[in-house]
Amino acid sequence: MRNRFMQFMQGRYGFDDFSRFMFMIGAVMVLLSSAFREKSISVLFYLIGWVLLVYCCVRVFSRNIQKRYAENQKFLQKTARVRGNFKNIKSDMLQRKMYHIYRCKQKIRIPRGKGKIEIRCPKCGTTFIKNS
Repeated sequence: MRNRFMQFMQGRYGFDDFSRFMFMIGAVMVLLSSAFREKSISVLFYLIGWVLLVYCCVRVFSRNIQKRYAENQKFLQKTARVRGNFKNIKSDMLQRKMYHIYRCKQKIRIPRGKGKIEIRCPKCGTTFIKNS
């Protein structure tokens, strides 16, 4: 069965970032449609969600690889700043286990467990005393 599916998908575009995004938004909209009591809003969310899910499937099974690739690159360009911000937040959260992070003119990482230390900002030269 797996080999048949792999043969079917040969020459087709498959999942990419834009398809995953549309799938998630579509699924959330279909699920949210049941939360609204007002019928018109519920139907609108339901229809938009299913349109996104169907278009996601069309993209995944499409044989026009160049067009789908161009669409994905445009999506990645438009969302680069937001994705970068989330990447920075994730990195900061992972680093907080081992470092205290302070901000002056730039971000300053200090190892935890060193007691009170004097910190000098490399950008502006300001010094301050903080616990690590």
